Amino acid sequence: MHRYANPTRFLRIANAILPWSTGVMVIAFAVGLSYALVFSPPDYQQSETVRIMYVHVPSAWMGLFVYTAMAIASGVALIWRHPVADLSARCSAPVGAAFTFICLVTGALWGKPMWGTWWVWDARLTSMLILLFLYLGYMALANAFDDRQRGAKAAAVLALVGWVNIPIIKFSVDWWNTLHQPASVNPVGESGIAIDGAMLIPLFAMAIAFKAYYVTTLLMGIRREIAAAKVRSLRLVDVQG
Repeated sequence: MHRYANPTRFLRIANAILPWSTGVMVIAFAVGLSYALVFSPPDYQQSETVRIMYVHVPSAWMGLFVYTAMAIASGVALIWRHPVADLSARCSAPVGAAFTFICLVTGALWGKPMWGTWWVWDARLTSMLILLFLYLGYMALANAFDDRQRGAKAAAVLALVGWVNIPIIKFSVDWWNTLHQPASVNPVGESGIAIDGAMLIPLFAMAIAFKAYYVTTLLMGIRREIAAAKVRSLRLVDVQG
């Protein structure tokens, strides 16, 4: 693992992955959007509003996934002082916050015609809003100190402590009485995959597209941060010289 702490070695790997992740992202978006808007049928109860699902559900998945990745990277940065892990967590936060915000907004747009209200304080909605606040808190804390190392440590602790919210979001519909239905895509659960294939294809395509987007933006963000660190080092040398 420490081999990838070398920025030059990491950049070689990132530059090799970026064209593939970008290509997968473009293809998956094209497939997902075309199926979602053209080929996927309307729902017999929800009519055309069901198409919000193809953005809402993958955004929710990614909100949880990115925070988990951020917590793991924060743990690696704290324990092994891995510089690239810290950059990974730092660059993941804005992307995860954006996915979580999209999830909340599309959920409100979907909930109004289905539930008759934009918002209710049920377990899943509330815990998802807390997740957005955790993302925002992480970004604020990481930039709250003049010393970047102190900010990184404080933010990493918040990321690790805040991860307890992830299983609460995941299992909230099972633990409490909420407006949300149980998961329709749960291969390891009793419900299995309770969704038609015509809807499953665009849903998975959009999920792959969002995942590829995350990988692409993450690698580009880390590359940008490494370049910025080099600039700061050069400026420090000039000042000391």
